[in-house]
Amino acid sequence: MSEPLDPAGEAAAVDLAGEARRLDAADALAPLRERFVLDDVTYLDGNSLGALPAHVPARVDDVVRRQWGELRIRSWEESGWWTAPERIGDRIAPLVGAAAGQIVVGDSTSVNVFKALVAAVRMAREDVGDGGEGGGAVRDEILVDATTFPTDGYIAESAARMTGCALRPVTPAEVPGALGDRTAAVLLNHVDYRTGRLHDLPGLTRAAHACGAYAVWDLCHSAGALPVGLDEHGVDLAVGCTYKYLNGGPGSPAYLYVRRDLQPRFDSPLPGWNSHAEPFGMRSAYAPASGAVRGRVGTPDILSLLALEAALDVWDADGVSVAAVRAKSLALTDFFLRCVGAYVPAGRVESVTPAAHAERGSQVALRCDDAGEVMKRLVENGVVGDFRAPDVLRFGFTPLYVGFADVERAARVLARTLG
Repeated sequence: MSEPLDPAGEAAAVDLAGEARRLDAADALAPLRERFVLDDVTYLDGNSLGALPAHVPARVDDVVRRQWGELRIRSWEESGWWTAPERIGDRIAPLVGAAAGQIVVGDSTSVNVFKALVAAVRMAREDVGDGGEGGGAVRDEILVDATTFPTDGYIAESAARMTGCALRPVTPAEVPGALGDRTAAVLLNHVDYRTGRLHDLPGLTRAAHACGAYAVWDLCHSAGALPVGLDEHGVDLAVGCTYKYLNGGPGSPAYLYVRRDLQPRFDSPLPGWNSHAEPFGMRSAYAPASGAVRGRVGTPDILSLLALEAALDVWDADGVSVAAVRAKSLALTDFFLRCVGAYVPAGRVESVTPAAHAERGSQVALRCDDAGEVMKRLVENGVVGDFRAPDVLRFGFTPLYVGFADVERAARVLARTLG
């Protein structure tokens, strides 16, 4: 059993708990919490798996019992199964700052990273052959975020071997100085999965374009939590998962963004029958479809796909916008850091998440020597975050259902756990 806070800490807790109640009372997004299946646990792991929207089970039940059980094969047309990847892509588009017709949903993030990166290298080499911005240079290098989530690095290494490129890991801060006339593509994370650092998508995209390279962005830890601005900032290709801040469910399908003007040139390394111009023609020769459909590969995973579509209904509520979510996200993370500073013994944890709003995603990462054991005890005491080796406690803040009282309680329990 952990020890209680000291008297000074108890006084601070009273003040911060009262402030949390006032902030929750004034929060325009607070009513959205009722749209999710939640309990008394303080759930701060939505940056790994989002909570279940309450209406999704009934929708999935309809898909299973009626669409599959009764309509069966007819549902590919009558229930809109066949067009779901593009339709749901258009639902995600405004959440990442994209116009309709540029996102297709399907496959995993890893598969979509592979498609995007190989296609980017192919377009860069096509530019050289056509006398484009490459100016005759040999595009035989891929830059990859050295701090990336491991799968992106694995995929980048395989894509480099496949395309005959050298793979060069660099930190996002080093990218502008590392770019050159041999760079074909740059693969970057919008938000660092360990630290929660938000990288400069507009500036790094401009830097890539200035040297004739293509920018591929992984949005897994930003989509649904903060503005992305894919169209505004001229991003070439982007991928992301849907089971974090978009609450699509475990293993829900990922998505692929291909900027509209690049779609006729998007040459997928996985030309499956679903991306064929005439998929039911059963031609032996491949002819790519037009538009974002080129990003499809095989038969869509309908059960997960339609669960995701239902989950996205939460964003249709009045007052829900990416801007409002971002404002609350920053307020939540600011408040959490204040509570940690007030409650946790000095020197026990160190925040590795940037303090500056312009550099912060929607999570706070705290370094702690015994982080794995600390997180285990937090979970046992009803505060769910997660642990990243070797020494990071991660707390994700999903503004659609996390409140300020959750934040204050999490910091208070953390202090008692570390006491």
